[in-house]
Amino acid sequence: MGAHIGKADASSKPSPADMLDCNTKLADNLKSDLPEGSDLKTEAEGFKNLGHFVAAVHISKNLDISFADLKAKMMAGDSLGQAIHALKPEVDSTKVADDALKQAGTEVTMQ
Repeated sequence: MGAHIGKADASSKPSPADMLDCNTKLADNLKSDLPEGSDLKTEAEGFKNLGHFVAAVHISKNLDISFADLKAKMMAGDSLGQAIHALKPEVDSTKVADDALKQAGTEVTMQ
């Protein structure tokens, strides 16, 4: 049992940070939406997939929510919607999260 030659498995799936290396246009756009001096690859660490990271970056900017606070909530186990609701309870967090994830999916696939 053993060799993974020529076969990809879940553990070999590229991380969001690795995927940003291949999509420099998206990386450049995201970097401009994060606080100055942020390291894009470091900020992407821990997210389930690139789409969740992209959505979180956009939500942070669009709703004027601290990206660090949003990420911390998500890394603690909150869904994107739960994290938004905790940080900005006056918005429709479910709709905002759904819309952001759909948009992020479009951006991720446009390589």
